[in-house]
Amino acid sequence: MKVAIIPARGGSKRISRKNIKKFAGRPMIDFAVSAAIDCGMFDKIIVSTDDVEIANIAKDCGAEVPFIRSSELSDDYTPTVPVIANAISLLQNQGFCLDYACCIYPGVPFISKTDLISAFDILEKTGAGYCYPVTEFPSMIQRALKRLPNGKVQPINPQYEWTRTQDLEPAYFDAGQFYWGKVSSWLNGLGLQSHGSGLIIPQWRVVDIDTNEDWTRAELLYSSFNSQKNDIMANSIS
Repeated sequence: MKVAIIPARGGSKRISRKNIKKFAGRPMIDFAVSAAIDCGMFDKIIVSTDDVEIANIAKDCGAEVPFIRSSELSDDYTPTVPVIANAISLLQNQGFCLDYACCIYPGVPFISKTDLISAFDILEKTGAGYCYPVTEFPSMIQRALKRLPNGKVQPINPQYEWTRTQDLEPAYFDAGQFYWGKVSSWLNGLGLQSHGSGLIIPQWRVVDIDTNEDWTRAELLYSSFNSQKNDIMANSIS
């Protein structure tokens, strides 16, 4: 059995009520729920939250909320793995036999149902504990600089100062959208990065929304993308 678990606590600090704030006319959490529904991969789609309003909106979007998350797992410091492991344990206690669980973050307007399907395929093929989307750094990290108190800059890795960028190995970072994982990986507390495999996605679909400025930029990008998509569809019909 495969389950999608969307962790959506109510105490967002930098953007108030971030998980249910309207983004492009929809509650933000609706993008995660809709992608989980549309990909057709999941036997259950649940939201783990400590907040009654979020629970009600999640249900309206098509998710289930079979329990309310405890306050001990809803503070600013609790990492993802214990939250998902807790949700898995509660579902198992209700009699569900789970094989895979996919954590989908609630603030992911650029998530793709195709990525969810592809990442699961990679998870099965690689035998890793997890699989999640990654994207390439826009610049070569080997050429990173540090700035000294006097304003001067120095290379962090001086050995690469004269290396051509095309000769450097690409580096990737976690896109922060979702994590497919074996149930055993979540319950055993395996680290996401140290036990994961990566699905490469394009940089333009990776937007970390932590501030109001991030939110505005993401809405502009989303609007632009959908405008271009509508133009393409209109041209194909005409």
